[in-house]
Amino acid sequence: MNTNLMFSSKTDQHSTPQDFFDKLDDVFHFDLDLCADINNRKCEVFYGVEDSGLDQEWIGTLWCNPPYGREIGKWVKKAYESARDNSATVVCLLPARTDTKWFQDYCLNAEHVFIRGRLKFGDAVNSAPFPSVVVVFRPTLAGSLS
Repeated sequence: MNTNLMFSSKTDQHSTPQDFFDKLDDVFHFDLDLCADINNRKCEVFYGVEDSGLDQEWIGTLWCNPPYGREIGKWVKKAYESARDNSATVVCLLPARTDTKWFQDYCLNAEHVFIRGRLKFGDAVNSAPFPSVVVVFRPTLAGSLS
């Protein structure tokens, strides 16, 4: 077995399973999907590649399933800062990479729930080769997010 394939992906885009999103949306009532395209968006309003979600102001209750590549830390930092600035509640679906700088610096002080088992993203036949976590950055945590 080629173990390199177990920890790699042909893409850094992982479309959120609809039933998983629907349960979160029932709780949070999202205003906007921060990282989407017309085919995988979870909210009517979304930022696509052409909108460059990282360059937009984040306000409201937002869903974020960012690209899982090298830029993921920028998305997590922006979620953290948007909550700290009291402008947004950002709910992120992330790979559970607890040893990374971005997880240590931003996620540990936020609410987080580790997902039991492995998610099946998009139209995938198999489950993801990594565990997932939902991280919630809220303005109410702004005092503890220093």
